[in-house]
Amino acid sequence: MTSETAHAGARPMRADARRNYERLLVVARAAFAEHGTSASLEDVARGAGVGIGTLYRHFPNRYALLSAVFEEAVTELLDRSRALLDAPQPCSALVVWLRDIITHASEYRGLSGALMSASQDASSALARCSAPMREAGQALLTRAQESGAVRRDVSISDLLQLTNAIALAAEETPSDPGLADRLLRLTLRGITAP
Repeated sequence: MTSETAHAGARPMRADARRNYERLLVVARAAFAEHGTSASLEDVARGAGVGIGTLYRHFPNRYALLSAVFEEAVTELLDRSRALLDAPQPCSALVVWLRDIITHASEYRGLSGALMSASQDASSALARCSAPMREAGQALLTRAQESGAVRRDVSISDLLQLTNAIALAAEETPSDPGLADRLLRLTLRGITAP
C-alpha cells in the first residue's frame, strides 16, 4: 500500500490534491536531505506552494510525511532483501543488507533517530516502514541462524536498533568515514555463532 493510497482511503484524490501531494513529497525530500528530518514543515509547505493546512491534510504529522518520503527507499531495501535470500552465504547476505540500511539512513540527517523512536511506537506512521523492514530482516536473519553462522538468541529488532545506532553514530562523526563499517564489524563479532 502506498502512502497516497493509505492517505486517500478508498476514494481517489482529485487532480489538484494529487499535484499538491506530489509537490509536498518532492519539496520534503529535498528539505530532509539538506536540513535533516527536523526541517521546518512550514518551509516544506511554502516551498510546495501550499499552506500548512494542506500539508497537514495530506500528512497529519511529521512521521507521516517521513514515511511517505522514505517509502521508495524502503521498497528498494525490501527488494534487495528478497534478492539476498538466494545468496550462497546467508551471514554475508544479512551483513550486506544491514550495510545497505546504514547507507540509506545516512542520506537524511536525523532519520536514524526517527526510526529508533518509531520502532518503539507501533502507532507511528513511520512504523509502516519499520514493520516490513523487520519482516524482511527476519527472513535474512533466520536463514543466517539456520546456517549456524549467527547465534539463535539474536533478534531482528535488536539488529535493526543497532544498525540505526551505528548510522546515528556515523552521522554525529562525519570526520570518520570508516566508523560505520568498524561498528558494524564489531556488532557482527557479537552476533556470530562461536
